[in-house]
Order: sequence, then structure tokens, then C-alpha cells
Amino acid sequence: PVFSPCSETFSFVLTNVDGSRKIGYCRRLLPSGRGVRLPEVFCIISCLGCFGLFSKVGTWPWVALNGPVVARAANSRSSIAPKSPSPGAREMSQLLSRVSVALPWQLIELTRPVDAHLEHVEFQALLQRLSPDLILHIFASAVLERRLIFLAEELSVLSQCIHAVAALLYPFTWAHTYIPVVPECLLDTVCCPTPFMVGIQRRHLERVLEQPMEEALIVDLCEGKIIQQVETRWGALSRLCPCSDSLPTLSSVSFPAPEQLNALVSEAFVQFFVRLVGHYSSHIKWSRSGSGSFQERPFCKALPSKSSRRFLKKFVKTNMFSLFIEEAEKSRIPQEGKG
Repeated sequence: PVFSPCSETFSFVLTNVDGSRKIGYCRRLLPSGRGVRLPEVFCIISCLGCFGLFSKVGTWPWVALNGPVVARAANSRSSIAPKSPSPGAREMSQLLSRVSVALPWQLIELTRPVDAHLEHVEFQALLQRLSPDLILHIFASAVLERRLIFLAEELSVLSQCIHAVAALLYPFTWAHTYIPVVPECLLDTVCCPTPFMVGIQRRHLERVLEQPMEEALIVDLCEGKIIQQVETRWGALSRLCPCSDSLPTLSSVSFPAPEQLNALVSEAFVQFFVRLVGHYSSHIKWSRSGSGSFQERPFCKALPSKSSRRFLKKFVKTNMFSLFIEEAEKSRIPQEGKG
């Protein structure tokens, strides 16, 4: 059967040739009426990672009432909303509904967070569908930049869970192919020989398995299980991760606000990176000119555990770690008085 929700909110990612990304924030609506109808989508495309802010725009009453018309209007203009506020700022904006005289000027408050790395994340969506052990296995696979495929029927579930997995990598960033919702015409993306993190509707599973793809982790978000695994050697390293102990507790506790859960989950995974690579700055050798050179071998040897060193030797070869170190090597502030 074809899945046709009345409405849902999801997002997709467009990657440019230079590696920069734009995010599409979508509100999918089923027009009123009877019989078979095609859904209409109201979409905002932005370079900003502020899902919460744009999802509020997508759920305003005038969008729900005039979704099809607004969607066509959005296609004909680059933007129908005012520019986003500065980080941390709260701005009041007036938005004119051009499609109905019944909806006059509306006063809208827009708030853009200072730190947006968790602003578009809902860890609860991940904890509700997967056990803590499976989440840790997925995390280890993402850290080592494996190929990851997530399956679900609802577009909102795919985008929520994939954004959550990507957010677990903070302060590192997934630097490879990243498509929260893969359209049917691009299913051959799973044949890509490089790392990727993609979401595919579950009804396409048979076609995906028929593809000549290389080793990939396949996660069924509907059944809460891993269909196909990849080797990570996470078991010997899990004691380094505070989330190994905290995730089971966090998944069973109800929080009054999702932001509280997001902060606690993110902090647990950040502490893992602190224990694993927190000593990186001590292994950047600085020249008189101020340029830095990372000393990889002594950096890896600094960990006392053999299993940790083996994992770290793999991690330092990833793109996300290389980009992180490149930024660190450039970040030293020149000393005063030196040219």
C-alpha cells in the first residue's frame, strides 16, 4: 500500500560542487477533498541549519489553510519570508498572506539560536526507535565513516533520525554524501564506493538489496533492528564512552522539554571525543611563522589502552578528523609583535 500521510514535516539536503550544503525544510500536506489526491509541499531552502525556526514557518495556520497555493508561490520566488534574524536575536516580522483576504497581516516572532548544532535535532526520535546498544553501534560506524542506510516509511522519521545520528558526531561534521531522504530515482546512490549517510523509504528495501553495493550498515527504523552490519570494534572501546551508561537511563526518562534531553545526550557523546582525542592540541607543533603541524604518531601513542589506540588510528584517517585538525592548525592567534 502507498503511504500517504495527511501532513508531515521533513527535510532534505542539497550538496553543491564545492561541498557546501543547502537544507530544504518541507511541510507536506494532503489537499482537502475526496478520492486520490497528490500531496502538496511547502518548502523553504536555506544555508542555515535552523530546523526548528523554519519548521515553525511551515506549521503556521496560513500554510495549512493555503498549502497548495503557497507551495506554487514559493516555487516562483526565491523567498516569501523576510531574512532570518542574527544568531541569538529575536525579531518580529510581518508576513502578508497574498493568497487570501481572510488572512491579514500577521505578526511573527523569529528566534535564531546562538548555537544551532542541536537546533534541528530530536534525539527522542532515535531513542524511541532503537535500543541504546544499536545507537552506539551506529555511532561507531558513523565515526569510522562507514556507509549507512536508514529505512523508514515516513519521511519525517527518516529526516529526524538521520539528523540525530549526524548530530552525535559533534564537534566533528559528517563530510561525505548526506541525503536524509533519497528520492526513488536516485536509489543507485547506495552503489557509491565512498562513505554516505542516507535515508530510504522502506518499501524500496528489495530494490536496495538488489543493488551491487559495497559493505554498508542497514538500519530498519520501523522494526528497530540492524538488517546488515559492518565491523567497528566498538565493544572494546565502549568503556570510553559515558553514553554507554547514560543512554539506557536517558531513553527511559521523560523530560519536560526536548532541549534538556538533547543537551544531555550530546554531552555524553562529546565526552567520548574528549577522552579519545581531547589531547590533540598538545600534539600540534607550531613553527615561528605561526603555522601548525599535527604530530599523528605521538598523538595516537598517548592513549594507554591498546584497543583505544587501534580505534584512534582508524579515526585519524577519516575525513571528519582531517578537516577538524586542518582548522585547528590554522586557528592559532599570531603572537603580538610578530609578523
